[in-house]
Amino acid sequence: MSTTAHEPELPAHPNDLDRRRIERTLDTRRYYRYVSPRVTCVPAGYLIESPCCSRHIDMQGGLIDIALLRHDCRSARWRLLRKNHDNSLWELHSTHKCLKSATDFLSADPERSFWP
Repeated sequence: MSTTAHEPELPAHPNDLDRRRIERTLDTRRYYRYVSPRVTCVPAGYLIESPCCSRHIDMQGGLIDIALLRHDCRSARWRLLRKNHDNSLWELHSTHKCLKSATDFLSADPERSFWP
């Protein structure tokens, strides 16, 4: 489908279909399977939040930032960021060619970098 000169092209991300795909992939994660993460659409990507598992970040077990998936349209790659809770900053963890690769990595979390 082409757009006319008057119609701006809408970005591919975020969208509800990919948001649901991310949720399904996270349901298969290896660690902290007893909490239910929340996936929210944000500009150019998706924010993953989860109830705090270890209580050392939020003593009440409230919702904390886990990961941020951002699509870079120039490189056509996905940036997977993790939250550094000590300084409240997002840090680039890895880049991926496709969303499935990024969400599979996040779900496996082999270094336990995301769910504190």
